[in-house]
Amino acid sequence: MPVLHKLLRLFYLVLVVAHLLAPAALAQPQREVLVADVDGPVTPVMLSFIERAIKAADTANAEALVIRLNTPGGSVDLTRQIIQQIISSDVPVVVYVWPRGGFAASAGTFITLAAHVAAMAPNTSIGAASPIDSNGGDIDETLRAKIENILVADIKNLANRRGKEAIDWAQQAITQAKAATAQEALELGVIDFVANDLDDLLRQMDGFVVDVNGEEVTLHTANAPTRTIEETMLEDLLGVITNPSLALLLISIGSLAILYEIINPGGYISGIVGAMLLLVGLYGIGQLPVNYAGLALIILAIGLLVAELFTPTFGALTATGVVSFILGAIILFNTSEFAYDIPLPSIIGIPVGMAIIVGFGFRKVFQAMKRQPTTGEEAMLGAVGTVKVALEPEGSVFVWGERWRATSADGQPIPAGAQVVVTKMDGFKLTVKRVA
Repeated sequence: MPVLHKLLRLFYLVLVVAHLLAPAALAQPQREVLVADVDGPVTPVMLSFIERAIKAADTANAEALVIRLNTPGGSVDLTRQIIQQIISSDVPVVVYVWPRGGFAASAGTFITLAAHVAAMAPNTSIGAASPIDSNGGDIDETLRAKIENILVADIKNLANRRGKEAIDWAQQAITQAKAATAQEALELGVIDFVANDLDDLLRQMDGFVVDVNGEEVTLHTANAPTRTIEETMLEDLLGVITNPSLALLLISIGSLAILYEIINPGGYISGIVGAMLLLVGLYGIGQLPVNYAGLALIILAIGLLVAELFTPTFGALTATGVVSFILGAIILFNTSEFAYDIPLPSIIGIPVGMAIIVGFGFRKVFQAMKRQPTTGEEAMLGAVGTVKVALEPEGSVFVWGERWRATSADGQPIPAGAQVVVTKMDGFKLTVKRVA
């Protein structure tokens, strides 16, 4: 019996320990939250990065993917592809307009509304998605109505789950260019949270229920480990190149280098570097929605500056080129898809710098026109020499350290040792006259 009692006590002890350890054994480690920073206009680079981030979150079986967004907008077609990626994701996607002072304008409004969870940092804004024409102005009324109707239908679908006030505001963001602060967007139901930072957002989202591909998913994000998805070196480089200000700067510097090569030919380095920078800048421009009138004005400006070197107008073409460049830069990135204002110092500084280079080149050209020739027949005319063999009327003279056959211009004899000036050159024979 004592043995049986001992076995029973041991059995009960095992049951108690198992009961105590069972929750810890059954508990699963908390899944991580992936974070992707998306900054700048909507370009193919942004689309590629978001696609990669969503795939990485799916592969890692992440609790959620947080996209920290700051964009002035961009291509409507690319925006639709990003929306499709977000909607079809098997991992909850959170779009967080960040940092403070950032915004989700134009196409960014659609991307934010497409997310399973939408959030904004304080002092951020969202909206202003009304269409304009490729020149930055108003569209023809009929065409505008067609575009607005399509965009309104798209944004109403995205805002449909957020209530009537959110739908009305989203519609006005297109038809009336409405915008909202973070607090206003929260009150309207356009977003779900206003969060000071990522940790604050994760605390607020904990327990929040979202619909992912028709299934309700409860988020467990409090104290969740986070991992940032970094851009690849290529994505980072392409992201820098497609910055509107930098793309314009590359085009301008490339043009300046080519202008310098035209002014000082022979080195080739400035011409090669200029061509490379120009092509890289054009690639960056090609990835962005551009106003073609602005691009044409910039190309015209560069052409006028080059023309100044070959057909000097004493600054008229240069001044016209500077004005053309400034006008082109102002409207270059104001299109129906997004608006981006290049900093004023760049708009003024770049063409002024180009004008200075052209002025330097024009000065060199003007000096070269005034300079006397130093070689060839033109340089020989007017040269002074000494008679070596008396001209009666033919003989020889010493000019530029060389002996030349020569004849007297007026047929009169010129004695040896006399000073003569060259009046004509026929092959290797000179015609000279005596210096008084």
